[in-house]
Amino acid sequence: MSMRDLASAYGCQPANLYNYFKTKESILFEVLLEEMEQIIQPISYLEDEEDGDPIEQLRVIISSHLRITLSHRRSAKTLFDVALDSLSPANRKVIVSMRDTYDRIIRKVIRRGQERVQFLALNEKLLGFLIASMITRTRIWFHPKQGVTIDELADFIFRFALTGIQTTDGMGKELVWSGGKETSGAQAMTKWL
Repeated sequence: MSMRDLASAYGCQPANLYNYFKTKESILFEVLLEEMEQIIQPISYLEDEEDGDPIEQLRVIISSHLRITLSHRRSAKTLFDVALDSLSPANRKVIVSMRDTYDRIIRKVIRRGQERVQFLALNEKLLGFLIASMITRTRIWFHPKQGVTIDELADFIFRFALTGIQTTDGMGKELVWSGGKETSGAQAMTKWL
């Protein structure tokens, strides 16, 4: 796609785009940068919030990330899947650094939960990748008119992730969805066993 095509799709003249962006890559970089800033900004405080509850911190990360993922930028369904290869090494380094910040925050929250014996002692790097992947892939299939709201989806992903990492001790403290009423995690797990 040329700058002329982009300008036409946006409804302006190519010169208007060139006033703000010198290349298509600069447009792509700004889109990725803005989204990463929106993902990281609301959760950045969690990196150093040692006294917070890791279960609630995980809920905040998932909910915040999902809201950004399914916001007005939803049209960029697979942008992050292919876009990094289209960036210059310097711009790629900026985006990867921001992605690493996100990964570091979620891993710290998971590690806190493990240290407090709320979460299982599993590889926090893999857990972080899996949780983030669940969130980002919703871009492909989610549609608000298909019977689930973003809030409901955030809660479902949180509870799904938590069920996979929570210790038996931690289950007694967290409420999980069980057919229309809330019960303790241990009670809900007993019903499934």
